[in-house]
Amino acid sequence: MSLKLPEVDPARLEAEWEADKDILVQLAANGDKAHLPRPVDVSFRGTEEDFERVLNVASQFGFVELDREVGEDGELYLFLECESAVDEQSIRALTRKCVQIELLFGVEYDGWGCEAQAGAVH
Repeated sequence: MSLKLPEVDPARLEAEWEADKDILVQLAANGDKAHLPRPVDVSFRGTEEDFERVLNVASQFGFVELDREVGEDGELYLFLECESAVDEQSIRALTRKCVQIELLFGVEYDGWGCEAQAGAVH
């Protein structure tokens, strides 16, 4: 099954990019090497029904389910994970994908996160 991906409002992407830049600055301050691929998690707010629809196609977007939580606000959160570098191009592409998932499935994209990768051997 191939999905027709929705167009994303450029203003929305720019607003997300403003938040993404802050995360990238924090990672860089911790010695992060943005070009190194690592597990990156993204989160969405929604309902169990919405999450099931997302999970049916998550692998097509390169995601696997990581966790589900009930937030302090009582809202449900779905956490997905993918392997990605966190340079500007990679994060812009990741954010576009997440906003497209939001538009397709009625969930609310809630951002991404990862651990800094300094290039040390694990």
